[in-house]
Amino acid sequence: PSGLSACTHALIGLLKAGDHLLISDSVYGPTRNFAEQVLRRMNIEVEFFNPTNLSDLSVKLKDSTRVIYVESPGSMTFEIQDIPAIAEIAHSINAFVVMDNTWATPLYFRPFEHGVDISIHAATKYLIGHSDGLLGIATANERAWPILQASAHVFGETAGPDDIFLAMRGLRTLSVRMERHWKNGLQLAQWLQSHKAVAQVLHPALPENPGFKLWQRDFLGASGLFGVILHPMSKNQLSTLFKEFKIFGIGLSWGGFESLALLADPLPRLDDSNGFKLGHLIRLHAGLEGAQDLIGDFSQALDAALAVG
Repeated sequence: PSGLSACTHALIGLLKAGDHLLISDSVYGPTRNFAEQVLRRMNIEVEFFNPTNLSDLSVKLKDSTRVIYVESPGSMTFEIQDIPAIAEIAHSINAFVVMDNTWATPLYFRPFEHGVDISIHAATKYLIGHSDGLLGIATANERAWPILQASAHVFGETAGPDDIFLAMRGLRTLSVRMERHWKNGLQLAQWLQSHKAVAQVLHPALPENPGFKLWQRDFLGASGLFGVILHPMSKNQLSTLFKEFKIFGIGLSWGGFESLALLADPLPRLDDSNGFKLGHLIRLHAGLEGAQDLIGDFSQALDAALAVG
């Protein structure tokens, strides 16, 4: 019935008391909360690793490591992970790789071809595509499927027929919509790089991004979701920025046809070793509006914020 329930049931199905779970430090916040607040109460050891540092992952492996949970690109900060290398490490100790693949959808990243055992999607977002339903999807390879199926059956939690219908509807236009989200997001990201108020743009498909080569190697496209770090602003300036948006709405659940902006800092992170600049992190979703209209809206909002002083 939701993307988060797909994440949580996959983890509960694979893990038992005494197991060790390694999670990317850039994981989706509610998944992180579930691991810290629920799994730890079940006597499951939860540990986070740097998503771009394979050495950090390797040194944290234990005999009890059962699952390595990844999300590429990372939530809010959009680090691309080397999924084939992580899968090789995991399978060498007979651990499972679980991946949140919501950003790319199955259209632009094919998880099982890269060693993932269970792939999760918040179908609420791009698969439904119209911000009018809730749905989660978990798919598995032959090795993991019996475990995933048994877990889902035991909990008895199922999706409603109306939401499944909405996902079936969304799949008919997924390729057309994703191409537009990709194009709009990349054009907006490229423009933001040149604005004086912007310190850093976090978009995997930008050549300047540290994960660009991995994205280029493993992904077949990009979505409309990315991050931008602004130079430090006052609270009044940030308030002005969001009030001045005419097209961008404020919202958590991206993936629909509308463009959204969300203030995303501060973030729970173990360290700051991935080179993020100081400032305010805003998560952007480029919808299906005209790219130049989105650029114009962001331009006038930023100018208004800077004028406040």
